[in-house]
Amino acid sequence: MAELFTLAVLTLLLAATVAIVLPWPGLTRVLAVLGGIALIIACAGALVGAEHLRLAGVSATHFALDGAGLWLSLFGAIPATLALALGSPAARLRVWYVGAIAAILGALGVMGVHGGVAFLIAWELMSLGGALMLLSERLGISDDGGHATLLMLGLLEVGAVALLAGWLTFALLGGGMAMDGFAAGLIALPGAAVIGLGLLMLIGFGAKLGLLPFYEWFAGAYASGSGASASLLSGIVLNAAWFALARALLVWLPPEEMLGIITVAVAAFSAILAVLYALQTDDWRQLLGLSSAENAAIATLLLGAALIFRSAGLGDLSMLAWIVGLLHLAGHSLSKGALLLGADGAYRARGTYRLQQSGLLRASLWTYGVGIVFAGMSLAGMPPQAGFVSEWFAFQTLFQNFQVPDLAGRLTLSLGGVGLALTAALAYATFVKIIGLGTQGAPAAHTGPVPRGHALAVGLLGALVLALAVGMPWWLYALDPVAQHWFAQSSMQLRSGLLLVPLSAHFAFISPTLLVIVMPLLALLPIALALWSRRRHGVRRAPVWFGGNPPSPRAATTALTFSHAVQVFYSFIYRPRLDMEHEHVEREYFVRRLSFEQRIAPLFESRLFRPLTRMVWWLSDRIVVLQSGDMNLYLALIGILLIIVLGVGVI
Repeated sequence: MAELFTLAVLTLLLAATVAIVLPWPGLTRVLAVLGGIALIIACAGALVGAEHLRLAGVSATHFALDGAGLWLSLFGAIPATLALALGSPAARLRVWYVGAIAAILGALGVMGVHGGVAFLIAWELMSLGGALMLLSERLGISDDGGHATLLMLGLLEVGAVALLAGWLTFALLGGGMAMDGFAAGLIALPGAAVIGLGLLMLIGFGAKLGLLPFYEWFAGAYASGSGASASLLSGIVLNAAWFALARALLVWLPPEEMLGIITVAVAAFSAILAVLYALQTDDWRQLLGLSSAENAAIATLLLGAALIFRSAGLGDLSMLAWIVGLLHLAGHSLSKGALLLGADGAYRARGTYRLQQSGLLRASLWTYGVGIVFAGMSLAGMPPQAGFVSEWFAFQTLFQNFQVPDLAGRLTLSLGGVGLALTAALAYATFVKIIGLGTQGAPAAHTGPVPRGHALAVGLLGALVLALAVGMPWWLYALDPVAQHWFAQSSMQLRSGLLLVPLSAHFAFISPTLLVIVMPLLALLPIALALWSRRRHGVRRAPVWFGGNPPSPRAATTALTFSHAVQVFYSFIYRPRLDMEHEHVEREYFVRRLSFEQRIAPLFESRLFRPLTRMVWWLSDRIVVLQSGDMNLYLALIGILLIIVLGVGVI
């Protein structure tokens, strides 16, 4: 498969070159799609064959995708290839293709290169590709002059600085920038140093994953681009960042329970905050972007659980948490890709990404509705979809906390389960909102059908989500070499025939394969009763149920009244702001128009980012005198510097 993988990379590079040199977006699209298809086949073939994937003519010591990298690349490449095929509604399509290909190649580099310098270059290439995609589109809710993208780049560079500091420390202790030597150089590191380096990794990779406080760039950046761009950022790019974090924490750093506790705590709070803000947004891209941060946090929570189990010497449970993280990200990549490409379909049909009832399901090809519902069910954790399987596994992993000998570890895993339960409940409400409000309702006058290509792509991804869940007992065969390579354990411990088990069938079990057969059979009885009742009694239309009482006029609502229990209950997080403006005719007694606006405040923007920005501006105002152009000042500074150097030399 090395030759096919090399061909895929070269084809993608050729597509990017054509996009830069020639004004032929059609040729660029064809080459990019061919490269994506070759990448999918190469990753799938290497995964089934249990081999590491490398570039032809390049030593495996410089580049090789192991089983985990192949798994994440495969499920990230599927929606990415469909996004390349459908393209973006951007006017500067050639620039978009260059950015998309750069992001894909950067992600492959992050998961495959073995040199520290090459890794940092691939990491920055991935960020640059994402920025190019978003800046080429400018599809934001309001024209902010690229502020959202610049905020994204600024926060990502904060992470890059943390990564650089960590990499230099790794290189110093490991005897060079070859990443294969990092683990040997860090094996005798004291606990405090392990925690410090782990925090640098959490900051560096967490900036891309959306761990707090970095999740706040997701809503604005995603809303400035298309669903096609977001499907790459939420798929292969996010997968690469999680893989890199896992490699740093699980492979290079020695076991340290406190680092696992910190990781679980940060991930749990990140997931809760991200899904809370996702529930309040009214834009497809903002909601799905924050949901991506939530799912990345869930996968990171499992990574923290793996660290706690590893420090306790429970290798099988550490493997369980790691494998569940891989399963979760695979299902997330497919589901989120379906919904984001579905958002592009909604935009092309209605001209807006705003969530509003417009009867899209009724007006579009049936595959669009099937794909949207399957993907939404998965992200809401509903059976029998892939998201339900991975979240069930996540809960069962955390429920194994009684095997951890240390009280702090047991308590952390218990509280992590509480955070995961709250996140799952809020995610359920979030995706009920996006499916019910974004795709159903009465058709609007300006609503057309979703383009056929988008409907077919969404349907295909939705079918793959179900196939991932139903075929989970067989997918675990492909992950067995991964478990052997990372933990010297077997992923076959997670299955018993058609049952999925958390290491033991005596603890718990489910079977999505059997659920797919049983659930339609169980549905036959209520369907038969409904048909019989309709035939016997006909259709009766009645007012909305009002607690068994006649509707009261006092309970009527207007456009200016609302009830929002979640926002009221979590007002200490949302800090909602209500603005009301009156427009009068001559006197204040005659109101022509009354406008009502409700906003919620970002948690970290006002309390962290703005104070830091003001501090930077204050420092720049003080330091600007160094650029005054005064020769006497420059000579004085040189003299002071020479005196300091001489003083240090004497000492």
